[in-house]
Amino acid sequence: MKSVSAMIGCTKAAAAAEMALVAPLLIALLFASFELGNYFWSEHMLVEGVRDGARYAARQSFSNYSSCSDISSGTVWDSTKALVRTGELSGGTDRLPNWDDGTTSFTVGVSCTSTVTTGIYSGSGTSSGAPIVTVTASLPYRSLFGFIGFSTLRLNATEQSAVAGI
Repeated sequence: MKSVSAMIGCTKAAAAAEMALVAPLLIALLFASFELGNYFWSEHMLVEGVRDGARYAARQSFSNYSSCSDISSGTVWDSTKALVRTGELSGGTDRLPNWDDGTTSFTVGVSCTSTVTTGIYSGSGTSSGAPIVTVTASLPYRSLFGFIGFSTLRLNATEQSAVAGI
């Protein structure tokens, strides 16, 4: 049997003991980096979709924006929502999960600035000037690891584009 002083000086299991102490921290860092990467990817997908939707809505005819008020229904609204949601005008799968869970917010707004009334906007049919489309979407973030507790985070994106009337 070894003496106590011999066991204190023994370093055979030192690496295993150090690994046992550091392993929880390394695992937490691993999960956190996956979660952070998923959050930024989800945010990017939403921003990309909203940007595509604003670009699409801005290339519609001036007759769709004659009132310079929010669009809450109609072909432009439906097509823009489909494009933001799936990347396609009809069909397709959702870019992000949780789109239809009842907490998603989506708007297509139109405002007109009276400072620009020349060029392509002179005969646009809007008496208030140049129409500007604003597309906004907000939906809950879906965590990779639901047990961590990121259920209160929301993804938000807004994009504006001047109507070109093409």
